[in-house]
Amino acid sequence: MARGWESKSVEDQINEREAEAEKLSKQKASPVDIEQKAKREGILLARARTASVLESTRDERYRALLKRTLDHLDSELGKLE
Repeated sequence: MARGWESKSVEDQINEREAEAEKLSKQKASPVDIEQKAKREGILLARARTASVLESTRDERYRALLKRTLDHLDSELGKLE
């Protein structure tokens, strides 16, 4: 009999957690937040690509350009945080 009460309690806890998660997911982000997140993701993608190209490049002038690009992307990321 005690076991039945325990399972009801666990079931109630699961339902409460699901309700909280649903409530959090329903909270909409502001357009500014969405824009900043998209910009950050774009910068991170550009940074990853630049770093990848930098690893495989042998031309010193092009490497210098890529390093300056990485510095610029890092400063842009710093501004977003």
